[in-house]
Amino acid sequence: MKGGKESFSGGVQWRHTGGGDEILLLSPLGQALAQIQLNPDGASLTTSEHQSYYAADVESLTEQVLGWHLPLVGLQYWVQGANSPATGAEMDMDSDGQVVAIRQDGWNIDYANYFPASETYVAQAGAQTMRPRLLLLKRGDLQIKLVIDRWNSVGH
Repeated sequence: MKGGKESFSGGVQWRHTGGGDEILLLSPLGQALAQIQLNPDGASLTTSEHQSYYAADVESLTEQVLGWHLPLVGLQYWVQGANSPATGAEMDMDSDGQVVAIRQDGWNIDYANYFPASETYVAQAGAQTMRPRLLLLKRGDLQIKLVIDRWNSVGH
């Protein structure tokens, strides 16, 4: 993650369910730096020093506490190779119909790599689509390189 002259490297564990989201921001050594929870009541962030912060949404919360905007509303779709239905978007596809870029809500999302076809698929709009492995998100000076190590899909 880069913003202006600052840079951060680490990991993310994200659990997304119908009831909300739980996100752990991890150091390069795997230690929890912050835990973000989102539910219908709002968003909370707890630091490794056990300081807690609250806001109506994750975007405002991360901007206030971390100094950068985590686009969780769009990201839940972008990591699946789709645009958010909430706002307008432009999409670029390759000759196989695979998404290579999305421009939405001021973000440019480039899809640099996908999991091999044999590894994992996601059902999307009645079709089988490969899952993204490497996304590059850019908005102004902020750049986020998101590498997805694995998908754990839980059936309901």
